Amino acid sequence: MISRRQSLQKIATGLGAAAFGSSMFPEISRAASSTSGGGPRRVIFFLQNQGFDPATCIPAGMTSSVSLAKAVLPEPIKALEPFKEKLHIINGLHGKHTSPSHSAFFGALGGYRGSDGVPPSASTIDYELSKVLPETLLPHLCIGMDSMENMTAKPTVANLSARSAGSPIFMHSNPNHLYQMLYGGISRGDIRSHHEARSGMLESIEKMAAAKGETLPLSDKQRYGEFVQGFNDMNGLRERLGNVSDHLRNFAPEVDERYSKPKFETDWHDILLDLGVSALKSGITSVLTIGSGRGEIFGAWKGLGIEQQGHNLGHMPQPDNPIWVKIRQYNSRMLVKLMEELESVPEGSGTMMDNTLIVYTSNNADRQHTSGANWPVMLLGNCNGAFKSGCFTQLNGQRPINALYTSILKTTGVDVDRFNMTEKMAAKFDSGSGPLKEILT
Repeated sequence: MISRRQSLQKIATGLGAAAFGSSMFPEISRAASSTSGGGPRRVIFFLQNQGFDPATCIPAGMTSSVSLAKAVLPEPIKALEPFKEKLHIINGLHGKHTSPSHSAFFGALGGYRGSDGVPPSASTIDYELSKVLPETLLPHLCIGMDSMENMTAKPTVANLSARSAGSPIFMHSNPNHLYQMLYGGISRGDIRSHHEARSGMLESIEKMAAAKGETLPLSDKQRYGEFVQGFNDMNGLRERLGNVSDHLRNFAPEVDERYSKPKFETDWHDILLDLGVSALKSGITSVLTIGSGRGEIFGAWKGLGIEQQGHNLGHMPQPDNPIWVKIRQYNSRMLVKLMEELESVPEGSGTMMDNTLIVYTSNNADRQHTSGANWPVMLLGNCNGAFKSGCFTQLNGQRPINALYTSILKTTGVDVDRFNMTEKMAAKFDSGSGPLKEILT
């Protein structure tokens, strides 16, 4: 079996540096420090809305930091039992400064105050990682899962990820659109026709938008420039993907009736996950952000037999609640699929999963209407020993989620003591500085 490294090296050699300016594949691109001495080559963030009650993930009776080897995982995350040696459950981080209430929105991954309709005040951790992890064709991919009504009416929304202050990154929620973007250039029939028509339309819009922008007042030019840049990025991605079409054919998921005739919204959830997995395995992206509930207070899981949906789910207690057990079990099965898919692909002397970190949490700390005083997190993967795993860590509630993000950045070689937190803010919300020693080896 040809390894992923060999496959990507062969492609890059054939295309030459001129095609990309430099290689755009993780194995042979920029000299990221994460490729030596541990640290992730790719990171996945999975955020479930409505909060993450610690009782749904911490084994019964476990109150202090200890190994998970002899523990029995709670029913909601039971699917992770065979992967306990890769699991690190963390309790006692906080996000009080993000004022989550219904959701922290951009603040969940940014570590700053967020609210409904409020633009991001800085970049988020997923985007910052996409800048320093080995370079890929699409540095960062966001997918969002919601009710069929919401995913159809609003196929893209921006609630969780951002490039900088005032510059959000959109999540893709319609798998038909996302498939066309990633694989339309290698498809046949209607998908190819739609891809070509859409490409021509977007190129025309970019040209017209750029021309119109020249006549705007200076105060509006920057904001409008972000709009034009979005089309430029998308059109540029289509061209880059077209240059590696033979490679992409090995990873494109099969299109079936779930795309055009989904029975439940979970059909689209499953397809979006498949597309995210294929983007990771093919080397299209090194950072995947999954928003189940799209960072808001809505969401639906009728495919799991759950009739209730939306905000009401957030007002239900999660522990021992059959509805939330089903949702968390569904999340856990998705986490298992991510790990198994990445473990199936050789990379270096191991597999892709050996070089991957999965961060599972909520965009709303522990529950709805929360102060953010406790923000549980699960990590999966140790990235060649960079992160501790197979354990539970109880913190004292004095370090913010920013410290977790600082820790991840540290393993990629970024020399930073704080992420998105000034000294003045830290004096109020952080009892320490630098990474969380409790999670790093």
